[in-house]
Amino acid sequence: MPLIGATMKLNELNKIIEPFSSTEKMPVLFLGHGSPMNAIEENEFVQGFRDISTEIEMPKAILCISAHWETKGTLVTAMENPPTIHDFGGFPKALFDVQYPALGSPELAKATQEMIKSTDVQLDDKWGLDHGAWSVIKHMYPKADVPVIQMSLDYSKDAQHHYELAKELTNLRERGVLIVGSGNMVHNLRLVDWGRLDEQYGHDWAIEANEKMKELIMAGNHQELIDYKNQGKAFQMSIPTPEHYLPLLYILALKDESDDIALFNDQLVAGAITMTSVKIGGN
Repeated sequence: MPLIGATMKLNELNKIIEPFSSTEKMPVLFLGHGSPMNAIEENEFVQGFRDISTEIEMPKAILCISAHWETKGTLVTAMENPPTIHDFGGFPKALFDVQYPALGSPELAKATQEMIKSTDVQLDDKWGLDHGAWSVIKHMYPKADVPVIQMSLDYSKDAQHHYELAKELTNLRERGVLIVGSGNMVHNLRLVDWGRLDEQYGHDWAIEANEKMKELIMAGNHQELIDYKNQGKAFQMSIPTPEHYLPLLYILALKDESDDIALFNDQLVAGAITMTSVKIGGN
């Protein structure tokens, strides 16, 4: 009976993900999203997002893990038309006027729920697309012609849990799904130089942490990145809270031995934020 049940489960999953069949493995991306103003400004970072999209086969859908959706438990958005969420304050009206009308994908949400066995994933119909998702994806796919779903970060779990959970999404890479982590490797708003938001420079500790993170990424040393709390003062100052850093671990967990790694948008801004972004695979 257990074998029959497992077979039925597998058949059900195969039926759900049938529309996402693909012959080529998609890359995965970590995007340093920085200020919400990047959504409406023209700069080298948004050009970097545009450029990277030209190197990628047109995805059938996008699964985004954003720093800006933290929940107790793991949720995935499952509505047909996710709203554009303006989850910030103090910015110009032009930013609040932005709408990114990409469709959702209840089918992909259900497939994601079925794939993850390590924790109970709930389908969500209340969130939408926060600025961690739409402010970068809108530059990659300005026509909003790729369905997008988000998966939340469970704030009650440690870094190792998030890394292991991400591994369960591996099969989506071969189903035409582009998995995007959106955050910032170095992100300390308390130490941002607000008067120099448009300047590219970093405090010494931010430079040190960013360089060490890149070394570990390129060397494939994921365990030290998972164990970020024990990597010294520069890491502690760069990651005062984990939500902007954890999306990086999701992307690293999806790397396999054949994948190349490329860095882009590798700049520090306002002293305490890195825009450094990572592309894994697809070369």
